[in-house]
Amino acid sequence: MARRRTLRALAVLPALSLAVAVTGCVESTGGGGQGGELSLIAPGSLTTCTHLPYEPFQFPGEGGKIVGFDVDLVDLVARDLGVQQKIVDAPFDEGIQSGESLNSGQCDVAAAAMTITDSRKQNLDFSDPYFDAEQALMVKKGSGITDLSQLRGKKLGVQVGTTGKDYAEAHKAEFGYEVVDFDDLALQQNGVQINRVDAAINDNGVLYSFAKNNQDVEVTKEFVTGDKYGIGVRKGNTALQTKVNEALAKAKQSGEYDRIYEKWFGKKPE
Repeated sequence: MARRRTLRALAVLPALSLAVAVTGCVESTGGGGQGGELSLIAPGSLTTCTHLPYEPFQFPGEGGKIVGFDVDLVDLVARDLGVQQKIVDAPFDEGIQSGESLNSGQCDVAAAAMTITDSRKQNLDFSDPYFDAEQALMVKKGSGITDLSQLRGKKLGVQVGTTGKDYAEAHKAEFGYEVVDFDDLALQQNGVQINRVDAAINDNGVLYSFAKNNQDVEVTKEFVTGDKYGIGVRKGNTALQTKVNEALAKAKQSGEYDRIYEKWFGKKPE
């Protein structure tokens, strides 16, 4: 999807050096399902593709530094590899979930609060799940809208390329609402505030976070979908996939995962 660029993270490598790095990566891993040698596209860096903003998972914090739950988790992977994380803001639909950002050598991993789905598994490989999510409905406070069934003849905002959009499209005929696409989360949330749409559907974590900081909106419904987030790697890059899984498992065993979770969500995971 062609997403607007109101925010930018760190710049990607110059074209020539990137091409050299990508060649080295392909040669060392061979794209093989047996793993191969672990190699990174930029020496000394674990380059992460994400899509901004998606608070509290990844968003510009104080001084423009990219922070969030996903950022902290990938920092653990980088630490285990002895490198620093470098973040690239990439299109979610056409870049991240399509696997193109990984295949083109723009990044080593994709961490963007991305739900593991069968269709995405065709484009990239996922780590073990690291976060449980559901879909949620956000409306203007006092609207009285608490379910999709109350949206007949109204407008439901979705973020393109997301499982929230998939859920909205699957129930559109049943409930008779119009689906309105937004390029990113911030535009979708603002669409509710300015009454461009009557409601918005997206992952519960980001909508609750926004409602907490914006008293003119509220989350009135959750839909049980069993979504689970995973960190993506290029298909066949089992060496890096294994390292990511090892870092996540170690963090959960040591309690570091719980501390990071509580830092961003105000409670420990259930």
